[in-house]
Amino acid sequence: MDPNRLIASLQRSRAALKLDTADLCYLVALRARAERAALASFEEDLLVDVFEQICEITDPGAENPRKRATHAIQRLREQRLLARVDGAGLVRAGEYTLTRLAAAVVDFFFDDEALTRESLTLLTGVLTAQLVQVLGAARSAGTAEAWRADVVAPLQITVRDLVAGIERRQRGLDLQQEEIRERIGALLQSDWFRAVETCEELLEATAATLRELNEVLLRDTGHIQARLQEIEQLAADRGTPEAAEAAQRAAEHVDRVSAWGRDRQRAWSEYYQYVQRFLRDVVRLDPDRALSQRLRDQLVAWPDRPFALIAARAPSIRLLRPLEARVARPPVAQPRGAWRTPLEEQPPDPRTADQEDRVRAALAAGAATLSEVLTAVLPGVSEEHRFVAVGRIAEQLAAEARPRSALDPPWVEVPGALSVEEWSLMAAAHDGLPSRLPSPAHVGTSPSRLPSPAQVGTPPSRVARPAQVGTPPSRVAPPARPGRTSEEAP
Repeated sequence: MDPNRLIASLQRSRAALKLDTADLCYLVALRARAERAALASFEEDLLVDVFEQICEITDPGAENPRKRATHAIQRLREQRLLARVDGAGLVRAGEYTLTRLAAAVVDFFFDDEALTRESLTLLTGVLTAQLVQVLGAARSAGTAEAWRADVVAPLQITVRDLVAGIERRQRGLDLQQEEIRERIGALLQSDWFRAVETCEELLEATAATLRELNEVLLRDTGHIQARLQEIEQLAADRGTPEAAEAAQRAAEHVDRVSAWGRDRQRAWSEYYQYVQRFLRDVVRLDPDRALSQRLRDQLVAWPDRPFALIAARAPSIRLLRPLEARVARPPVAQPRGAWRTPLEEQPPDPRTADQEDRVRAALAAGAATLSEVLTAVLPGVSEEHRFVAVGRIAEQLAAEARPRSALDPPWVEVPGALSVEEWSLMAAAHDGLPSRLPSPAHVGTSPSRLPSPAQVGTPPSRVARPAQVGTPPSRVAPPARPGRTSEEAP
């Protein structure tokens, strides 16, 4: 039913619920009589007799109890707590029964149902089994009547009643928690320090109960929601919106049950921390209530002997800053363009090749150290390029000569106001050793086919070309005599 229409209907009919202690006791007594005697309805004489018994308990000195019983029955009928079930009218005395509203009011006081781990596990297990049956019926249903009888009706009645049973027990547990909070306050008010252990036991027991309930809800509601989603999906695929709506409503009820567990555990955790902090900081520090009594006496005597806290006034330092208008800064943006810049071919720098030739010429001329090579090569390099040239020359010497460095090498000045760490160059022209390892083309060849010692360290133009390596010995130039190049050898 639409809640807006219900509110408007209640306002239009001026509905009200006014019950005093005698009326509540009367309803409870009727409920107990019906359960004890297995009565489906009450005769009017029985209603009068029960009211007289209640009147003797609540108001022993009341006059004319039968007349009061008649007014009480009429008042309960007007508030829809009693309903007449016979159709005799004024012909004879009627028969009455308690309405659903009266049963709900009585159940609140009559039944002490609280959610426990056992009851919650039982209810969620029955709910899961019922949903498995409904899911099987939804998979095999082929007609609209089958969907309505085997899917929609169980979802609207059985599943809803099971979830309502969980919610009813949840409300009972909420009432128990409120009673526990009131009991803790009353214990601290009456026994103070002697009630600390009792309060801690109540806190721990309730916290453990809520923790167990939340674990069960987290475990079982996931399975329940999964089956409801399958039912809703099947209903949407088969074109039965009524079943899909019923599954969605049931899922909303289950969500509310799960949210209750999270909210109650968080609320009780906050209350638990507050009480523990009060016990630690107030009760245990003042077990005899001496400090509390002195504070209470001071508050009572304040009108006659007022007191106050006097402190030195320390004004804050005022920083007078110039008023500046805030300017909205433009957002940082990256210029749009091509992500990858195309590569451009650049011709090789002729100065690099010329520099390498001069380094080889200095080695051929007998330069034995790094500083001697730099002294011979750097004068031909401009001032702004000498620093970079030193690094390239060192890289070339490391590849073509055999540089060696002492444990504590000296630093030598070279042209261009630069200082370098001194290297000793063990080139082939000085020690008869190859300046670097043989090339891959030389690996595996016989010693007679390797370049001669005189060829090692000479410029590339005067060393045997790679095409000559690996050719028969008759076609390889013979070793040159000292002081002559390979081209001058016969």
